[in-house]
Amino acid sequence: MPEQIPLNEKNFERDANFTKALHGDSYKKSGISALMAKAKDASSVATEGYFKHWDGGVTDDDEEKRKGDYSQLTHHYYNLVTDFYEYGWGSSFHFSRYYKGEAFRQATARHEHFLAHKMNITENMRVLDVGCGVGGPGREICRFTDCEIVGLNNNDYQIERANHYAKKYKLDHKLSYVKGDFMQMDFEPESFDAVYAIEATVHAPVLEGVYSEIYKVLKPGGTFGVYEWVMTDKYDETNEEHRKIAYGIEVGDGIAKMYKREVAEQALKNVGFEIEYQADLADKDDEIPWYYPLSGEMQYCQTFGDYFTVFRTSRIGRFITTEACGILEKLGLAPKGTKQVTYALEDAAVNLVAGGKQKLFTPMMLYIVKKPLDAKN
Repeated sequence: MPEQIPLNEKNFERDANFTKALHGDSYKKSGISALMAKAKDASSVATEGYFKHWDGGVTDDDEEKRKGDYSQLTHHYYNLVTDFYEYGWGSSFHFSRYYKGEAFRQATARHEHFLAHKMNITENMRVLDVGCGVGGPGREICRFTDCEIVGLNNNDYQIERANHYAKKYKLDHKLSYVKGDFMQMDFEPESFDAVYAIEATVHAPVLEGVYSEIYKVLKPGGTFGVYEWVMTDKYDETNEEHRKIAYGIEVGDGIAKMYKREVAEQALKNVGFEIEYQADLADKDDEIPWYYPLSGEMQYCQTFGDYFTVFRTSRIGRFITTEACGILEKLGLAPKGTKQVTYALEDAAVNLVAGGKQKLFTPMMLYIVKKPLDAKN
């Protein structure tokens, strides 16, 4: 009888083959040029594979189905949006606080440095980046601390891009990337000095699941730091307007279910972590709001380069991108479904801003937690 292959290995082989068929060598390109290099038929499959998760809407049954298929939901999502993210935002897929006199890219780096500082990451540490994207934060934290970072990601295309950048910037001796499911990590127990996640664990169907896996691979006394996406204490699940905002964020950002702050806090405690620091960094009454690049408030731009970034991410810029993608799609230069993806991203942006303005949502609920020294896995 043939040897039985574990299900996750079958899935990983399937994902790798699909990534090669869809993206080819486009990981060497960027933005719209990478998008135009996609295989059109495979892209249609990815689009259908993602949007089928939202056919039923907000019902409890459909939420449960999305949770059950979280891995493919997330995998298809980042196959579709990675090039758009890099085009509009850069290689660090997260929000930041902003200060007067501070450029967009500088704020992004400071947000990453702040996390590394609060976690006391130092050189010679072995650190796990959970949901590493294309490696932007990892490269910055590696330069800032001189630590070794392993990036975990379930999207093969993003891993290809992260490896490409690591070699390009001569950091591949410090950075490595592993294909994996953060709900079922394959690392040895107690094999990392520290673990961080930046706006990534929101994709988990159940937060205890990913947090318990992080707890398992972290050494006793080690630190886990996370910028978590959560709905705030002001969010009311029974309020129709509130739920519409949360659902818009879920659809546009590939999230099975948005949870409230209290759920994340309790999940950390449930798996055994001791919370040392927690703060909603979006609720600091900053003069410049975290969502300003999406709302297009040009008065907050600090440098000439910021105007280009904020214009691309603003409502007008997103409209131009959407229409341009529609034209490219009609001409056969962009994959079928490209415009549908931009509509979803537009809906996400509108609801992120609405959630931010009403303080119903935060993308930067920061937790710094410890695994007890006497902990047993």
